Amino acid sequence: MRHNVLDMGEEQGQGYVGQALGAADLLATVYAQHLNYRPADPHWAGRDRFLLSTGHYAIGLYAALAEAGIVPRAELSTYGSDDSRLPMSGMASYTPGMEISGGSLGHGLTVAVGMALGLRHQGSPARVFNFLSDGELDEGSTWEAAMSAHHHRLGNLIAMVDINALQADGATAGVLSTEPVPDKWRACGWRTYRVDGNDTAALLAAFDDATAHAEPHGAPAVVLCDTTVGKGVPLLENRTKAHFMRIDEHEWQICREQLTAGYEDAK
Repeated sequence: MRHNVLDMGEEQGQGYVGQALGAADLLATVYAQHLNYRPADPHWAGRDRFLLSTGHYAIGLYAALAEAGIVPRAELSTYGSDDSRLPMSGMASYTPGMEISGGSLGHGLTVAVGMALGLRHQGSPARVFNFLSDGELDEGSTWEAAMSAHHHRLGNLIAMVDINALQADGATAGVLSTEPVPDKWRACGWRTYRVDGNDTAALLAAFDDATAHAEPHGAPAVVLCDTTVGKGVPLLENRTKAHFMRIDEHEWQICREQLTAGYEDAK
């Protein structure tokens, strides 16, 4: 998935590459282990819904959709191009497997609450997974949705927050401090987990427990994931302006080599 992200990013020479690299382990965990879907039928009524509230993370989700067989891998090379089904910001009208058009930020969890409530009314066992960012915790609408999910006992709703400590205007803590984040979710009535979002074993354990307790009536769950922007590519991990990265032409191959070397060293 991370190599796919780099390949797509090179098509445009820039983009939200750092976030996608940081969230790759989280997306892989959900799609490989916990999401019910049919690759050949993205609109299957019984599918679990995955909502990408952070539409600018679309490049990361496309990499996951390709691995899941929902989007042809060959189509990734069209990323961000005219007439492509893979625009730079996620849009439900274009892309198979993209449930909502994410952004303006702060609305994804509200949509997820309505969707989870609707599925329950229909008697569907499907679950709703909502991906949001720590920057979205600045938004009052996010907390209104969190309280609503508890009020309606939406045990079929599982949220995940990418806590990479960065947003467009700078460090999250400097823009608006939201810690202690776990205490706030618990106060809203959510089953709450906090893990290293780049540790697949920790992610699997958290999502195993969260999904094991998912039911039509119960407490919603949230997995708070601390991640590193640009994870796996030291050149990008250490870049100061990392929200929207402009990567020089000669740097893309360096990124690939560093990513490959990191995996080889891990072996």
